[in-house]
Amino acid sequence: MATKLLLTFAICRLIVTVGLTLEPTELLRLGLTVDPVDVESASVDFGLMTKVEPLAVLRPSSAKDVAQLVKAAYESSHGFTVSARGHGHSINGQAQTGTGVVVQMSGVGSGGKPRVWGGDMYVDVWGGELWIDVLKSCLEYGLAPKSWTDYLYLSVGGTLSNAGISGQAFHHGPQISNVHELDVVTGKGELMTCSKEQNPELFHAVLGGLGQFGIITRARISLEPAPQRVRWIRVLYSNFSAFTKDQEYLISLHGNQKFDYVEGFVIVDEGLINNWRSSFFSPRNPVKISSLGSNNNGGVLYCLEITKNYHESTAETIDQEIEALLKKLNFIPTSVFTTDLPYVDFLDRVHKAELKLRSKGMWEVPHPWLNLFVPKSKVADFDRGVFKGILGNKTSGPILIYPMNKNK
Repeated sequence: MATKLLLTFAICRLIVTVGLTLEPTELLRLGLTVDPVDVESASVDFGLMTKVEPLAVLRPSSAKDVAQLVKAAYESSHGFTVSARGHGHSINGQAQTGTGVVVQMSGVGSGGKPRVWGGDMYVDVWGGELWIDVLKSCLEYGLAPKSWTDYLYLSVGGTLSNAGISGQAFHHGPQISNVHELDVVTGKGELMTCSKEQNPELFHAVLGGLGQFGIITRARISLEPAPQRVRWIRVLYSNFSAFTKDQEYLISLHGNQKFDYVEGFVIVDEGLINNWRSSFFSPRNPVKISSLGSNNNGGVLYCLEITKNYHESTAETIDQEIEALLKKLNFIPTSVFTTDLPYVDFLDRVHKAELKLRSKGMWEVPHPWLNLFVPKSKVADFDRGVFKGILGNKTSGPILIYPMNKNK
């Protein structure tokens, strides 16, 4: 009883501070809390470079709860901010607010289990649902979304508010290119359904809109038949031009005679060369930069990551298909490493690395991160100026680099 009285008092103080017209009991019913544990959790994000405590946290049980809070903020006499937070993987405090309420979209189960429409090849998902749970639900029907991010413990609304890119984007486009329909709470607190045909302006504004045009409470996502297994390959380059030329060639291919995933990363720290294959690959013998030839551009190497999806019924032909594709590439011949694993294990591969880092106390650390789109005409200059210039041998963090088709 004492705890509830303290909570009610704190919410009364919140009402006075921001000029809310809702009664304390209404806010409690909505799932609003000022519990120190919830407030502390909502004050940080994955970047760990900023910390801002909100006035309160909302744990909604439905989209209507979100709409009611946003409408109250819109009509508030003093005005206060509302920020949607999924799994908290923003980098610079984008999901934080010090002058209002954080809506904790993930971990509340408010949308229920993802609803898969197998005949129509789409799934309806709560905006706070994590992609790993979407995947698991869809696999029960032998289906899966087409486009991914490299890390699956992100919320659907979070990645759709940014774009959602990974190694499949060259073929299927980013995640925002694979959405049929959205339910969105607008800045006035209106709950609206939108698509390319219905409220198209809102639909296109919200997808990739960085949360500035509304809060996604439901997304209808396109599906495809899920493959069973993945052949995952990594090869090294010492020449940047050969590396980018091969990446660009691979994303130009069509039909079945192509790889399903094309990414890559840069190795500027010689200490990383023994880890570039990760624990998934074998053999695990150390590879020294010096053993890869003298023409290694001052110690900078480039790793091309590619995969081929397949079903066990077509396993007999997968080797020939991959060999035919690899013959057209110009990587260092002695640097080919492959592994074979279930489709879900490949998609969820970063989580395995996360668990390892957590066990060593290396996950809860600051994570500065920058995403850039560099035009093809300037990518060589970027290599010279950044990879071989600014960075030198001074970073051990991941540096991803991969091509995108603009028409996707």
